Amino acid sequence: MNRILIVEDETAIAELEKDYLELSGFEVEIENDGDQGLERALKEEFDLIILDLMLPGTDGFEICKNVRSAKNIPILMVSAKKEDIDKIRGLGMGADDYITKPFSPSELVARVKAHLARYERLIGDSARENEVIEIRGLKIDKTARRVYVNNEERNFTTKEFDLLTFLAENPNRVYTKEELFQKIWDMDSIGDIATVTVHIKKIREKIEFNTSKPQYIETIWGVGYRFKV
Repeated sequence: MNRILIVEDETAIAELEKDYLELSGFEVEIENDGDQGLERALKEEFDLIILDLMLPGTDGFEICKNVRSAKNIPILMVSAKKEDIDKIRGLGMGADDYITKPFSPSELVARVKAHLARYERLIGDSARENEVIEIRGLKIDKTARRVYVNNEERNFTTKEFDLLTFLAENPNRVYTKEELFQKIWDMDSIGDIATVTVHIKKIREKIEFNTSKPQYIETIWGVGYRFKV
């Protein structure tokens, strides 16, 4: 259950917001004072903050600035002030949205849901680990499209990277030059299989310790190539 902090000095508005949010399945806490709101926002774990601008004690701008410097959670500013300068200032402080009073509670709930969904997608993307293939000192980072040999990065062209990755993902299987050309260049070879030979040679120069005795990409004479694991 997502936990939301409302910092709002008008009790009736805060309670109305809380009721609608709780009906939508959120856990909601209210603070009517800016100093207390800032303290709780920094010390406790909340998934989103709804923040009024005009508050006793610390104002909404200062709360937003302090919370944003410490936490990366959605902050929705709420205010009766309609001037663009206040919106610009609030967003400049790090707020994710600015809602002008009066507004419908259903609009607030919709915006809360949208910002939480966006935040969770961003967190999910950043937490997702890169897809990496590691074999005997060779590291192929598929997500970043980077190749390392004993932690030293080697530069690869697009097709060199695609060819190496395909072979590494399908180890111990022999592929003809025609098959590799079709897989990587996505077309029939039509006499262009020499392209595969050239790319294999370049890849070996970048990843093999001894190109005359390759430990990764083997030549199977009369047939094609195999990635050895």
